[in-house]
Amino acid sequence: MNVRDLVPWSRGDRERNSVSRSDSTSPVVSLHREVNRLFDDLFRSTDDSRFWGSRGAWPSVDVDETEKEYRVLAELPGLEERDVEVLLQDGVLTVRGEKKLESEARNRSHSERFYGRFERQISLDRDVDESAVKATFRNGVLTVTVPKNPRAIERTKRIPINSDRSKPH
Repeated sequence: MNVRDLVPWSRGDRERNSVSRSDSTSPVVSLHREVNRLFDDLFRSTDDSRFWGSRGAWPSVDVDETEKEYRVLAELPGLEERDVEVLLQDGVLTVRGEKKLESEARNRSHSERFYGRFERQISLDRDVDESAVKATFRNGVLTVTVPKNPRAIERTKRIPINSDRSKPH
């Protein structure tokens, strides 16, 4: 018996490519579904960009820096502010929480949504004003504003680029 005879589909045979209801009890089809589910769970639970490729870590964040502050925006669709915790310690902003299943769908055949615990850490300057940090949560977007310490702003020195054009090299 050929191994291909055990697989209920093949690349070239379009009719056999779709599994019929009678094949859904086949042990091979069940094994295929379970292996797919295992890999989905593995990749969904990891925060390692080597596995995700360009998709990156979750949640997606933007970090904007001005002379006076950092602004961090994190997309957290399907979450509420009670599901999220924001911490700042030694210049590291931590956003963490958990997205729970809305329902127990035991027969879900496909899912691309993220569920489970998450944590993102963003390194900021140590010279931030921790007493003036503000966080807001609106429409699934967390915005954290972290003002820089006035001393850090004063120490910033702008360096002109190509300001010495009159001198030959």
